Amino acid sequence: MVLEDKKIRVLLTKSRIDGHDRGVRYLATKLREAGMEIIFTRYETSEDIVNSAMQEDVDAIGISFSVGGHTVVTSEVMELIKKKDMEDILVITGGIIPEEDVPDLLGLGVGKTFGPGSYADDIINFITSSVK
Repeated sequence: MVLEDKKIRVLLTKSRIDGHDRGVRYLATKLREAGMEIIFTRYETSEDIVNSAMQEDVDAIGISFSVGGHTVVTSEVMELIKKKDMEDILVITGGIIPEEDVPDLLGLGVGKTFGPGSYADDIINFITSSVK
């Protein structure tokens, strides 16, 4: 699937202490192949994520988690996004997130959570249908 219209800019990020990045790097490749512009970072704080998103003028943020902290980091990111009036940015999460935590993440304003085994085409379709 290749996008024809405006290039969607996506910030993909992962914690600096988390070396498990095969999945998010694979996703970056697939999103790029679909015509999206990808910015890949590693963050130390939630503010790093939001500042990078603002500086790069992204349409979406994808945060990958493999070592926990998903609820705390996502909560802080969503709060900062609201404070900085950036609520038009789609936020998705992925990686190793317990199923029982997904409703909490969605309640914070996350668009969707994608776990292990998710199909890249499903993520591409979700981003393209959600970004305005």
